[in-house]
Amino acid sequence: MKRLNNGYRLLPLLLVMGVLFYQSNQSGDSFTLPDIDNIDKLLHCLAYAVLGTSFLFALTPQWRQRRPVLAGGATILFCLLYGMFDEFHQSFIPGRFAGLDDVGADVVGGVLAVAGNWVWRQWMIMKTRGGPDEPSRFG
Repeated sequence: MKRLNNGYRLLPLLLVMGVLFYQSNQSGDSFTLPDIDNIDKLLHCLAYAVLGTSFLFALTPQWRQRRPVLAGGATILFCLLYGMFDEFHQSFIPGRFAGLDDVGADVVGGVLAVAGNWVWRQWMIMKTRGGPDEPSRFG
């Protein structure tokens, strides 16, 4: 029963992967971006921060807590590999181009997801313990 209950943790990851695949499958002339320097890199970074966050969510909380460095490394590696797959896929779509700079932005998004998760965990620990100015509830 526990295995079935944890299956829902994969849904956000699969949804984000599906949206990224769909977006990558659109031809280059099907959308326009604002004329802002490196906006495409920023969008890659943000999209892969969401992907990395959903990957972390897919991992069980117990595993993430016991092995935070491994969970972070796995998240960054997953964003790297999915970014490489995404760029390879894009290379076959008319008007789209593959680029290592996009993969780099994808990895930065994964790093942001890991860093954001670390900050969130630290904030929750501080909140649980009452913060630096309040006496600890745990003695």
